[in-house]
Order: sequence, then C-alpha cells, then structure tokens
Amino acid sequence: MCDLALSGYNKSMKKIMHVDLDAFYCAVEEYEDPELRGKCFAVGGKPNQRGVVASCSYAARRFGVHSAMAMQKAQRLCPQLVAVSGRHKSYSKYSKHVMAILQQSCDKMSQISIDEAFLDLSSQDESVELLGHRIQKRVNQEAHLPCSLGIATNKLVAKIANDFGKAKYKGFGFPNAITYVPPGKEAEFLEPLPVQSLWGIGPKTAGKLGVLGISTIGDLAVADAEELFNSFGVYGVAMIQHAKGIDERGVDSGGSKSHSISSESTFSEDAVSELVLHDRVQSIAKGVAKRMRSSNLRATTIKVKIRWEDFTTITRQRTIALSDDETLIAQVALDLFRQEWKQNRPVRLIGVGVSGLVEKSQQPNLWDKEVKKNQELFNTMSLLEEKFGKPVITTASEVKHTNTEAAKEEKE
Repeated sequence: MCDLALSGYNKSMKKIMHVDLDAFYCAVEEYEDPELRGKCFAVGGKPNQRGVVASCSYAARRFGVHSAMAMQKAQRLCPQLVAVSGRHKSYSKYSKHVMAILQQSCDKMSQISIDEAFLDLSSQDESVELLGHRIQKRVNQEAHLPCSLGIATNKLVAKIANDFGKAKYKGFGFPNAITYVPPGKEAEFLEPLPVQSLWGIGPKTAGKLGVLGISTIGDLAVADAEELFNSFGVYGVAMIQHAKGIDERGVDSGGSKSHSISSESTFSEDAVSELVLHDRVQSIAKGVAKRMRSSNLRATTIKVKIRWEDFTTITRQRTIALSDDETLIAQVALDLFRQEWKQNRPVRLIGVGVSGLVEKSQQPNLWDKEVKKNQELFNTMSLLEEKFGKPVITTASEVKHTNTEAAKEEKE
C-alpha cells in the first residue's frame, strides 16, 4: 500500500491514527547520550545477572538482537554490543511529554502503553497526510523522539499499517515512518499479509489455521464461517470480520490506558520444583488480578509466558468470560502452565498477563453477550476439569468432532 496516497475521505468516515515511538528506550538513551548514536547497544539487565534485552538499537538488530533476548546471547551475536541499564523514571517523563503533545493534536486519545497511542482525528478538516506529518514533526522536534504512524479508518488497520511500515525499514537509524491505508482499501491492504499480523493470532492459532489451508489474511477473509466457528468458537467469526478490515471500536479517551496488564519473574537459578513453579504462577496471576481490579477493569483473555533453560520462549492463552476474579485468573494461568510444563524441565522465566480489558461500568453490547454466554460454559468446563482431572462435559461441536473421528477410525 502506497504511503501518503490521496485521501479519499468524506466527512462521515473516521480518521484513526496509531502512534508508536520507535525503539523508545533506545531513542531516549541516544538523546541523553549522543555518543550512542549509530552504535550497537541494548537497554536491559546486566549480562552477568541473567539480564534480558528490553529494547535495542536498529544497528544491533542487524546482528539478530531483539527484545526479550538474554543479554548474554545478544552480546554473543553482537560482540560490540553496549549494555545500557534502563532508567524508567526518565522514560516515564518523556512518555508524558509525548502523550501531552498527542492529546493536544486530536479529538480523542487512548494511550495503550508507555510508547503507543490511538488518536481519533475524525472531526479535523485537514487531510490525513498533513495531519500525520504535522503530528510526527511535533513529536520529533518538541520531544526529540522519532515516531511512526499508521493511519486508516479504524484501529485494527491503523495498527497493522504502522507495524507494516516499520517492518519495511532496513536502515541503521529510526523508521519515523508514515503508512496510510485509504478508505475502502482495508481488505486489499490486509489480503497478502500473514494471519499472525492480526491481533490475537499467535503461532498456535496460526498453526491451526494453517491446517485448514489458511495462511494469509486474504485466505481468512473468505474462509467458511461455520468451519471456523467449529474450530475456534465465536472468536472464529470475529477473525473473519477482522480479516475483512472491519473494526467498529472507537477511540475511548476515558477507557483503559492499556490493552493488557502483565507481570513476569525471572528465577535466579532455573527452577524445576513443581511446588515452586506452581506457587510462582499463582502469585504472579493474583498480583496481575489485583492491579486490574485497582483500575476497575475486567479481562477476557489470560496469557502465560514460559521461558525454558535454553531461552526458548512460548506463550499460551485462553479466552474466558469477562472477569476480574482473582481465583479464576490464577486457576486458568496455572492450567495453561501445566499443559506445557513437563516434570523436571527447568524454567528460567514465568509471566502472566490479562488482555481484552473492559471497564466494569461499560455495558456489554450484543456481541459481548454472545461471547459471555459461550465463555461462561467454557469457564465451568475448565473448573470441572481442574477439579476432576479430565473433561466431564463437552460441547455439541466437540461431540460431533469426536464422533466423526471415531467413524473415520472404524472405517479405516
């Protein structure tokens, strides 16, 4: 999709912008210490203390260094890599400055992390091209930080457009990109991209879609809705809508400031004790639940992150009915962990997160009610399985699938 194409907007169309500060921690460090410019460096923990890369310069990325990588491994890949300790108070100061600039530039703003935000520019008569350049220029000059923008008629496509524009950049500096998807071209833009470009589709879901012959977003857009419902429940139908570039969510300036809340813990020595591991999972999960409740939020997705002794990292997630129940969240997190961990396998890091956050005061729409109806059943099944050690109830679709497989085996 061409950047900065002709607008094609009319007054009834939304103008949504996704703003993402490029390699935020590194950009702050370069501004504070100009000697770092152009060098291979990473912000994170110390190599001799099992530190992990939080962010790395684009020069370092050319050597294969990336965030969440062990600092020791990063220095093996890039011997000249400079490890810089993070300064979170400083990052918070710069973030607040940028968000103030963005707030002044739009009708509504929703901050979703320390370095990301959505802006609603729908009521502004200025073209999206000029708006994009003006906002980017203000952040560059007033906050002294680079930022990339994705612009479209909805949040989903704007975010993917920004990711796409940043990924195309192959230089040593910062992308500072602007990627624009014209109205009516959303599905065309998404069509060739891999399914994992969509929110909520990770490696596991992508693998299941691949078995169905679905590898691109275009494949997903024309997939059979009944088949996806049988495989993924109501989320399968939602995936088709997203693949077509449809996203009705607005930018809620009064909503949550983040898409997710998470916490993780790195063991000083690789942990192999079942008791220690289970206790840590539940402790982290309960802490995340308390943070969520303190912000008056509920979640629809629970995620667990596991890093093994060889630094291989996996994430697993489960959708639940909208909830802030500490016990439920801890039980689901523990169940996800148990499904992956084999006895005596060393674990380096464990993380637990929640997403799909909704304010308690927010009234559910018809779609939310449908999701809630299906997920309440799922939650009940999960808790019964937790108690009795095996599924004691199955859904009609699961019975249908089991009977079909049994018939196949009998025929063979």
